[in-house]
Amino acid sequence: MQSITPDATAYDPVTIRFHWLTVILIALLWIGGETIDFWPRGPLRVDAQSVHIVLGIALAVVIVARIVWRATRGLRLADADKGILAILSHGARWGLYLLILAAVGFGLYAISQRSMSFFNLFPLPALADVSRGEFHDIIENHELAANLTVILALLHASAALVHHYVLRDTVLARMIPRLARRAR
Repeated sequence: MQSITPDATAYDPVTIRFHWLTVILIALLWIGGETIDFWPRGPLRVDAQSVHIVLGIALAVVIVARIVWRATRGLRLADADKGILAILSHGARWGLYLLILAAVGFGLYAISQRSMSFFNLFPLPALADVSRGEFHDIIENHELAANLTVILALLHASAALVHHYVLRDTVLARMIPRLARRAR
């Protein structure tokens, strides 16, 4: 684990890019997951599911790379808050990591349990063939983890906005260094 850099006011560019890429992927995946059933059965729905799978795999790669980066090379800043707020901040971050990994894990498990077409180009074979009820349970767990991720991410974003607009500190500027430059 990297040591804390006490004089740093913003995260390093790689950490910031990982953060915002994660935000974008989660938003696209959640919107895509919520709208897949709006597509008519057939090639369009298969394509929508395939895009969802590709974005989910991309999120898995990004989140693992992000955790490795944070643990090995990413700039670590001193806690902005003390006491219970610091504990909540750390809990939210690790909770987001765990929920993202759970959502991705259940998604990958789901596609391994049912044969499906990938962009109508080739089949993704099933490693096992679970019953309809078991598959439904896997999808329900995937959706629950995804929804909890979005809820916790929205709370996280709300806390950052409270820091910026109510507490008027530099917490949000850590991930958007342009805000810190503008305030000077």
